[in-house]
Amino acid sequence: MADGNYSLAFTEYNRHAERNALAQFSLGLIEQNGWGRSPDAIRACMWFSRAARSGIPAAKQFFGTCLSQGIGNPVDGPAAIQWYKAAADQGLASAACDAGKLLIAGKVVPQDVAQGLALCTGAAQAESTPAMMSLAAMYSEGGIVAQDLTLARFWYTEAAERRVLEAQFRLGLMLSEGLGGDADLAKARFWLEHAAAEGYAPAYLPTAILYANAPLDPSTGALSPADLAKIYMWNSAAKAITQDPSQLAEISRIEALTLKVMPPQWKLDLDQRVAAHLKKFNETQDAPL
Repeated sequence: MADGNYSLAFTEYNRHAERNALAQFSLGLIEQNGWGRSPDAIRACMWFSRAARSGIPAAKQFFGTCLSQGIGNPVDGPAAIQWYKAAADQGLASAACDAGKLLIAGKVVPQDVAQGLALCTGAAQAESTPAMMSLAAMYSEGGIVAQDLTLARFWYTEAAERRVLEAQFRLGLMLSEGLGGDADLAKARFWLEHAAAEGYAPAYLPTAILYANAPLDPSTGALSPADLAKIYMWNSAAKAITQDPSQLAEISRIEALTLKVMPPQWKLDLDQRVAAHLKKFNETQDAPL
């Protein structure tokens, strides 16, 4: 499917699906994601069911989700947990946290927050970044799980160090605001800019704002040229993709202040850099799998 010829792939997988578990799983992915056709969650779950029963670990995890959400079958929380645990037993640590989240929510199975947290923590300790993100979100938001910003920051750090862009973004915000530990604007800027540089659009404006609040150059009493350029570029990137009125107002304010002090001859080159960045990540998002 790397070349995007989904019609041919669909035909070939169908030819082999009767006896080939990987073909069954691939058909499930095609139906789930709508590659070359309209998405069909019910047919996807049918294929995941067959592939799961043929032993494909990821299919077991996906079929667990089908059962927990009642897609193509009645909701069956206990069966969903069994499939999740079967996938986890075959090495998919994130599936253990899927089971854990069902236990924490207590909607389709009896609630057991302690066991649910233990499953998600074990999965995160086994290097599952989705489990790390789930724990960080639960501890950050509070609710069923008691809020613990220190643990939220810990798990966002673990995921950020494993290149999860949303984690880098959220860790950057926590560091900038002093949530879950001391504020550290230099580290906040590092993580936010890392996410922004990889095309994580929500990080553009916060990165520009942190550069706007960077320490002044003691020899000039002004922002360094490098910081000034970064403010303009990340603010321009945010302007190109933002539709939120309140953010657009902040972007316009930053742009006006920046243009007052930025040498006008910089603008063409910096605009070209921003355009190249946006083009790169638009192409990446549009590329077929």
